Amino acid sequence: MKKLSILFSLVLVFLSCEKKVEEKISPKPNILFIFADDQRADALGIAGNPNLKTPNIDALAKRGTRFTNAYVMGGNHGAICAASRAMLMSGKGLFRVLDKLEGEHTMPMHFAAHGYTTFGTGKWHNERSAFEQSFQHGTNVFLGGMANHYSISLRDMTEADTLSAPENKGYSTDLFTSSAIDFIEKHVNSGAENPFFAYVSFTVPHDPYSPREDFIDRYSPDEIKLPENFLPLHPFQFDQLNIRDENLLAWPRDPEKVKAVLADYYALITHLDTQVGTLIETLKRLGQYDNTIIVYAADNGLAIGSHGLLGKQNMYEHSSKVPMIIAGPGVPENEIQEAYTYLFDLFPTLAALADLPLPEGIDGVNLVKVMDGNSEGIRGSMFNAYRHTVRSIRKDDWKLIRYPERDFTQLFNLKDDPDELNNLADKPEMAPKIEELRALLLQEQQAAGDTVAWTAEEILPLEYDYKRIDRFPDRWQPEYTLDKYFSDLED
Repeated sequence: MKKLSILFSLVLVFLSCEKKVEEKISPKPNILFIFADDQRADALGIAGNPNLKTPNIDALAKRGTRFTNAYVMGGNHGAICAASRAMLMSGKGLFRVLDKLEGEHTMPMHFAAHGYTTFGTGKWHNERSAFEQSFQHGTNVFLGGMANHYSISLRDMTEADTLSAPENKGYSTDLFTSSAIDFIEKHVNSGAENPFFAYVSFTVPHDPYSPREDFIDRYSPDEIKLPENFLPLHPFQFDQLNIRDENLLAWPRDPEKVKAVLADYYALITHLDTQVGTLIETLKRLGQYDNTIIVYAADNGLAIGSHGLLGKQNMYEHSSKVPMIIAGPGVPENEIQEAYTYLFDLFPTLAALADLPLPEGIDGVNLVKVMDGNSEGIRGSMFNAYRHTVRSIRKDDWKLIRYPERDFTQLFNLKDDPDELNNLADKPEMAPKIEELRALLLQEQQAAGDTVAWTAEEILPLEYDYKRIDRFPDRWQPEYTLDKYFSDLED
């Protein structure tokens, strides 16, 4: 009997060891990173937009955690996308990386170094060499900021680990989706035991506002509601009011034209949403859905009529705030987080969720502790910057925007005035609040390595004559947008 008891104990120990081995060798989660281009944070059905249908992204948000105070830190020139993507991939703040990735230890490099197979498709708005060094595989890669969605110049990774000569193809949204699906299918069907990191970077809803033909009439301009902060003109001049995004419509902004742009913008997003659904269905079909962390985010917001602007080269909420969703294993479901976050927090967060060593020497913060409920927030304030011309600081309900070249300040109470229409800076009783936020802004600037002064040496006027602003289309506009939005220009 004693021998039987010992034998039984040994069997239990063996089974226990077997269980521990199985747990130890269980696969790490795959990563599917879906990145949109120029999508406002409120351009989602789940964000409360009454005009827009995004059922697949909404379902993804319910399956995971949606961050409602996610921001891009800013940009060092008009192409905010370039700086935003450099920050995302490096995990570093604006003044440490600007728009350059050469020599940086990027997010896909980090995952590759820890056993992941990495793949990229779509927009890469930084150095070509940085893509080649970051990804092991890549198809239909776009090196640039914007393009005609119907005919986009794309490259593939060769066996020499370099990108091929460009070839024009179209339609961009469909090409990037099919490229990602092909990669995932090949990886899974190959029997590879290591997980994948797939970066799918779409060029929509960035202009040209030219949806695929079957989506063009998806939304009627007559049924589109203008933003609450729509204005025909921005109330004062700052920086360059005709920087390329701002050229897409004439001044003053025609409400009907803005509605037409929004209809096309929403159509681009809804088409993108269908492709998100296709990617998710692919994961389910291949048995990878439950073991894949899915990120949905965008590189920056966009005005499209808000404050009389169209672009992202400003510090208003509509342009600096972005959608950010994380779903999958280890992520709380149907959760909304209000913590102040930057896009570049995703690098350490995904590393933590995949149980990888956290990258060193970065500015991004691991959001897992926030999602787990162990911390109410990771930052007490939110600092943003654009070129040398605009700075902003947000703390609790208060937001201050400073224009050093104009010696001008805006102060908004976002709880009472979420659309940033009522500037309180001139009210005498607000002087202490302005001083408080000014001190905080200077503190954040110093911490970030930003040397722009509160007031510039040369002060420029706030007044401007919109009739003297030149307007012209860029070379990427297809016939659809030329006919629809530029027919008012003289030949």
